[in-house]
Amino acid sequence: MLQYLKQRWSQEGGYKEVLVIAVPLILSTGSWSLQQFVDRMFLTWYSSEAIAASMPAGMANWTIVSLFVGTAAYVNTFVAQYFGAKRPERIGPAVWQGIYLSVIAGALAIPFYFLAEPMFALFNHGPEVLHLEIIYFQILLFGAPFVVIGNATSSFFSGLGRTWIVMWVNVVATIGNVILDYVLIFGNWGFPELGIVGAGWATVSAAAIAAVIFCVLLSSKENETQYNIRSGWRYDKDLFRRLIRYGAPNGAQFMLEIMAFTLFIFLVGEIGILELAASNIAFNINMLAFLPMFGLTIAITILVGQRLGENNEEMAEKTTWSAFHIGFSFFITLGIGYFLVPELFLWPFASQADPAEFGPIGELAAVLLQFVAFYCIFDAGVMVFSGALKGAGDTRFVALASVSLSWLLMLVPSVLSIYYFGGNIYWLWLFVTFYVVGLCGVFYWRFRQGSWKKMRVIEMEAPEPSQNGAPVERTEEADAV
Repeated sequence: MLQYLKQRWSQEGGYKEVLVIAVPLILSTGSWSLQQFVDRMFLTWYSSEAIAASMPAGMANWTIVSLFVGTAAYVNTFVAQYFGAKRPERIGPAVWQGIYLSVIAGALAIPFYFLAEPMFALFNHGPEVLHLEIIYFQILLFGAPFVVIGNATSSFFSGLGRTWIVMWVNVVATIGNVILDYVLIFGNWGFPELGIVGAGWATVSAAAIAAVIFCVLLSSKENETQYNIRSGWRYDKDLFRRLIRYGAPNGAQFMLEIMAFTLFIFLVGEIGILELAASNIAFNINMLAFLPMFGLTIAITILVGQRLGENNEEMAEKTTWSAFHIGFSFFITLGIGYFLVPELFLWPFASQADPAEFGPIGELAAVLLQFVAFYCIFDAGVMVFSGALKGAGDTRFVALASVSLSWLLMLVPSVLSIYYFGGNIYWLWLFVTFYVVGLCGVFYWRFRQGSWKKMRVIEMEAPEPSQNGAPVERTEEADAV
């Protein structure tokens, strides 16, 4: 066994190759989860109403923005496949099509600012929580264009495998977010005490910081010379269409799946504020591990994209299995920790909170972490196999599977349980577990079926000059069956 691991470490498509790309992305996406964790932790210290309001409002905002974020982030697959196919001149134009999505995202986010009050009023949350949900949601909307442009521009670096740059930019943004959280939520260093309002503006500022840094790094002379970053700014109808064709299902998956989880959180709020606060904390602890490992999903998407760009399907499959071994080892270790020592993960929330107020919340959250301990093991399969499918361009299948199962196995049973059968919080979390296990099984089946190996998102032949000298695209794309 030890000899096998040593060989697998150094082989092409082995653990080392995966980790070289994945570790910076894991640290980068870990910085996202750290931002969310610090926000929730500080708000837990601030008041139970603030922590109860933060997750529904945050997830509602992310539901809206995620359609554009998921589409723009799919630029990394285009960059990876062009890079593998040795077509660097097409990389700059691909990135620009993602940037244009940020403008659309900013425009479409505006109406939701005015719809916030009637939207949140649909759910029977207490008046104090409702007021904070509306304010926090409205502030977060200002960050929508920054989040989208940050994902599009960072995809240039990640698609090329330059993932350390992505990591350091996100680390800088996270540090800025933590500092602003500290001073704006509690009113430290002479700043006004803003509570959840301060947390919202800290998050928006962090997104803006990351977007600006990525844009500055992207516009270098070296990137122009190699990848047409500056000269490729023009709108490319065919390329934009293909980004939407393959990226939109990726964004729709994010949006509809997060919408299902958002509605799930609102349904938990129907049971009571204790259950809502405990569920928010349990999900937040899970996100602290889940979001970093989402970097592994991005890494395998990039590596599969590059291998398929080279027309090396066998190595794409081998690399995917190496990533699965890494992800499974991590999540099974984490699951054991959740099950045996939940107090360790709850400590940051409890340390500065009112013991009398937090006591019942912490007890319930510890029980909910046992559900997380079980289903997080299956998250490894969900993340790795879906990442491989996305790297090939099989985004429509991933979207349909994710959305249909999230509603059939989680949301619809939760609605029936609460409104018709008087179900409690444990039934709802059991449905979440069914969803994750089912999704893992479906993605594994699709990956083993193998149709993804013949898919590509880029044009199959290099552009040929037309009579007037302009490039003509010849697109031969393999669609999902």
